Amino acid sequence: MRWFLLTAALLIGGGASAADWQVPNQAGAIAETLAQAADGDTLRLAPGVYYETVILDRPITLDGQGQATIDGGNQGSTITVTGPSVIVQGLTVIGSGSDHGTIDSGIQLTKTARAPVIRNNTLLGNLYGIDVHGARDALVAGNVIEGRQDHHMNMRGNGVYVWNAPGAVVEGNDIRWGRDGVFVNSSKRNIFRDNLFRDLRFAVHYMYADNSEVSGNVSIGNHLGYAVMFSTRVKVTDNVSLNDRDHGVMLNYTNKGVIRGNYVKGARNKCTFLYNSHKNDFSDNWFQGCGIGIHFTAGSEGNRMVGNAFVGNRHQVKYVASKWVEWSEDGRGNYWSDNAGFDVDGDGIADAPYRPNDSMDHVLWTQPAAKLLMGSPAVQLVRWSQSTFPALLPGGVIDSSPLMRPVKPAVANKVEDNG
Repeated sequence: MRWFLLTAALLIGGGASAADWQVPNQAGAIAETLAQAADGDTLRLAPGVYYETVILDRPITLDGQGQATIDGGNQGSTITVTGPSVIVQGLTVIGSGSDHGTIDSGIQLTKTARAPVIRNNTLLGNLYGIDVHGARDALVAGNVIEGRQDHHMNMRGNGVYVWNAPGAVVEGNDIRWGRDGVFVNSSKRNIFRDNLFRDLRFAVHYMYADNSEVSGNVSIGNHLGYAVMFSTRVKVTDNVSLNDRDHGVMLNYTNKGVIRGNYVKGARNKCTFLYNSHKNDFSDNWFQGCGIGIHFTAGSEGNRMVGNAFVGNRHQVKYVASKWVEWSEDGRGNYWSDNAGFDVDGDGIADAPYRPNDSMDHVLWTQPAAKLLMGSPAVQLVRWSQSTFPALLPGGVIDSSPLMRPVKPAVANKVEDNG
């Protein structure tokens, strides 16, 4: 008995036809309609909950029209895409399984899926929200993804998991709870932009992923904002990190990247942390109200530091070396809120260099017990001597052209205009 209504629609040109299938809210209706549908057809689901798992193995559009829910019954992945040119939109997707080994997801895109589009869906309480597992040129856009809260954070799945999926674009999604907002592993030429991340471990967790872009995202109240590891030529631009617990931006074995125009405020530990990361361009970022503005360690060298604003951090910089590292270029350096400098000629550049660290910082960082001596006359005398006679300093960061006024990145308006 055919209980669905088929409405044929001619495609423009070529005489080919596609059809709209109106799928009723009945047991097995999606599977039965898929068996009848042809490539290029659209399945429009009636309002209600469909208790079934779905496999899309050819070019099909599955449209929930904003009123349909698919419940996978807590077994495996609720929707699995294995074919090319599949579109999934307007659905609420729930009820994935709980197996990390098979990456049980609300929507899973396998390596045989080509150019899938997953847009404007709501995924609630699945182990993983969307798993882009080898699918090339995937678009994941405009989805609301809320992960599980019934496990310890490290035992939850990720909002979007991208593995070996060149050309993937993840944009405009609202991702909350779960483990990491976007976890990327061994994937190149990806774009992650304009997403909102809240209540997660990492907003973006990035490993072995070269030649990619992380831009325009907002991370609020996560353990860590943007973690880029073991990657080359990554652009981290125009992002916001607000009140993330540990770090706003972290680079670990990351080289030749561009970190520009980011706004990081209120990280309890460090606004930015670099570990063994070289030849990166840090420019025009805003680092405010953190325990440490920026921390360099493990031989991070050759990084360009120009036009950044260090505002009200407990320690502006944690970086001690035996040689001087210049943080200005062509007469333009960075802004330091604690620099009591003068600008007699009014050119916007302080008349004297700024040095954020001295030898006592080195002692205090390597021997924490020495903090008990912070107020002693001997420590104060050493610091006064070094500030008065800079030649006594052993090396470290020097900004020969410190800015007198900061320039706030435009992306700050994303959070400041909305409180």
